[in-house]
Amino acid sequence: MDQEHLRVAIEAARAGADELMARWDHRVVQEKAPKDLVTDADLASQAAIRRVLESSYPNYAFVGEEEGENDPPPAVLAGDDDAPPCWVVDPLDGTVNYVHRLQSFAVSIALYARGKMRLGVIYDPTRDEWFTAVDGMGAKCNDRVIKASDCTDLDQGLIACSFRAGVTADSPEVGRFVRILERCRSLRRLGSCALNMCYVADGRLDAYWATNVAPWDSAAGTVIVREAGATLTGYNGEVFDDWKPKFCVSGTPELQEAMVEQLGQS
Repeated sequence: MDQEHLRVAIEAARAGADELMARWDHRVVQEKAPKDLVTDADLASQAAIRRVLESSYPNYAFVGEEEGENDPPPAVLAGDDDAPPCWVVDPLDGTVNYVHRLQSFAVSIALYARGKMRLGVIYDPTRDEWFTAVDGMGAKCNDRVIKASDCTDLDQGLIACSFRAGVTADSPEVGRFVRILERCRSLRRLGSCALNMCYVADGRLDAYWATNVAPWDSAAGTVIVREAGATLTGYNGEVFDDWKPKFCVSGTPELQEAMVEQLGQS
């Protein structure tokens, strides 16, 4: 991946964010499933993003949250050498926050190629913050190089998590939440997987875990946290899977080990 891919992804994220902000006070809301919302802004943002990306790279594959475009082509999923690069797009990560006019939502665009997410752009239009990373080139927030925190002790950590829509009291997710809550300094549920990953990359959060997010939620964030020096694995310590993201990410290997120990308990 190169700077031209990054430039196009930033242009596309800007186009998507313009659609979101134009509708923030006048959005039309529907339920995709109980407690799982979608708005006309999600759809308009994805359409705008796709137009920009396809105008520059018409032969690339495309995965997006909306419009039934959720699955990558089999060749991409298999990591075939002749598979096209694949854009992975979340046009509005943090829809519930957006619907309630809360901050903590973002546009997220990643590029997957040769078996790996290799470019990430996440844009928070309420703060005009651009989180960007290209494989092997480091991570930035706007023009500032970012680095994950050096926290090694869970009892000193500020941690975030994500729950699925409609989580119930008997869910394993709740058990994990309580175990971490009892051990860490403080625990947050901010409502945007993409921004949580950016905040770990920038040292604002010390760790974050999620076991029920989709690939487009985490795709761009994986590149950004990796390039910022964070440690990313499956929530139980297994190898992270880009297309089945049940994961934990921490600023240091020591903190990651402590997080995984707690999260992996049955």
